[in-house]
Amino acid sequence: MDVIIRRFRMEDYDRVIELWQACDLPLKPKGRDSREEISRQLRRPEIIFLVAEVGGRVIGTVLASHDGRKGWINRLAVDPGYRGQGLARKLVRLAEQELEKEGLQMFAALIEEDNLPSIKLFEKLGYVYHPEIKYFTRKSSPDI
Repeated sequence: MDVIIRRFRMEDYDRVIELWQACDLPLKPKGRDSREEISRQLRRPEIIFLVAEVGGRVIGTVLASHDGRKGWINRLAVDPGYRGQGLARKLVRLAEQELEKEGLQMFAALIEEDNLPSIKLFEKLGYVYHPEIKYFTRKSSPDI
């Protein structure tokens, strides 16, 4: 499999949304996942958005970001037909490398408790589960 991993370009947007839908990632197409919002995010230096493609078809993504102290691994997705071949691991490691270039030494991922494949992957990659942490959010709109 000749996989090319590169930076996301806005012309990838529709193919990425299709992938996220195929992977059952929760989407906010009128909010944080809109074309306009993704475009805005990409202008920020702390955003690292990688896509994996085969023959022009987007088969994987990872969106990493940081707050200056900790790197976050988000939007990890691999097309169901390409799973089990190490692509998710490769995407995470490349995102970590990009974050390390920014001086980050700690990485984190928020994973929903019923997402067992992602939980197993991150455990294999050496991430430590913290059951004592409670995650809170506040949104300015339900679309965010």
